[in-house]
Amino acid sequence: MGRDEPRLYHKIGHDPLAIEAALVDLFIEAHTRPPRQIILDLDATDDPLHGHQEGRFFHGYYDCYCYLPLYIFCGRHLLAAKLRRSNIDASAGAVEEVARVVTRIRSRWPRARILLRADAGFAREALMRWCELNRVDYLFGLARNERLVAAIATELQQAQQLSQRTARPARRFKDLMWSTLDSWSRQRRVVGKAEWTGGEANPRFIVTSLPRREHEARHLYERVYCARGEMENRIKECQLDLFADRTSAATMRANQLRLWFASMAYVLMCALRRIALQHTQFAQATCGTIRLKLLKIGALVRISVRRIKIAMASACPCQSEFALAHSRLIAAAR
Repeated sequence: MGRDEPRLYHKIGHDPLAIEAALVDLFIEAHTRPPRQIILDLDATDDPLHGHQEGRFFHGYYDCYCYLPLYIFCGRHLLAAKLRRSNIDASAGAVEEVARVVTRIRSRWPRARILLRADAGFAREALMRWCELNRVDYLFGLARNERLVAAIATELQQAQQLSQRTARPARRFKDLMWSTLDSWSRQRRVVGKAEWTGGEANPRFIVTSLPRREHEARHLYERVYCARGEMENRIKECQLDLFADRTSAATMRANQLRLWFASMAYVLMCALRRIALQHTQFAQATCGTIRLKLLKIGALVRISVRRIKIAMASACPCQSEFALAHSRLIAAAR
């Protein structure tokens, strides 16, 4: 191909550090005042691959070749989306990502209390120790083992007896100080859920730095920890509604940029919902619903020297919400 001929592909220049910082800064700027406490949710998910991309590995749990991106959310706000190979532990790189996000948040909100929440894949000594040294509370799931199950044997028996008597699932909770045999540097607070359901035991455990005087065992598990499941819906919005899983480029670097494009689309959708769609039927809608009903509609566009005119069908069912969103965005830009 000659030097003057048009190129089929163009390299997209970008600053990775600036993009990562922008996600956190946009989250901070969405608040009019510093919150007293924020909860950061961590999770890893599969990003299936169907080609021979750089860094592809077969993951036994997901039963496919995939990447294993790491996400950090605060409520509906996306703070980090890190693309990773899948031949790693789920918590790999979490300390560095959390440290970066927390440092940037504290530069603006030095007094805000931060709670880190995640499933058992992140209950690792390195991450818990970092939290303890940096004034960050944590609440992680904890994989069960024989020692943990034995520690709540009495509660499991009580739950079984209650379930058999009432013919309904039953659960009991136990608060204890516990440590692994060799991987933890100290004892930590563990809450065990002794549940009997479907005719069998279903024990579950969490580990936390939160003191008992703030949260008793049942409330900590049912109200605080289980709320992390909402983060999975946010990941689904990114991957299913905004195509964050379209990582079909040859290199990891290019696919990370694709993931950031989808992440920025998610941030824009959240801003649209927060600024322009309050008190409408879309105030709590998913990104997919907003795309389908508010943005993915037919219209006639006329472009002149002075203005762009968009003519929507008179039968458009969401024209009032569209007009309201437009006026609110104009007002916010002034």
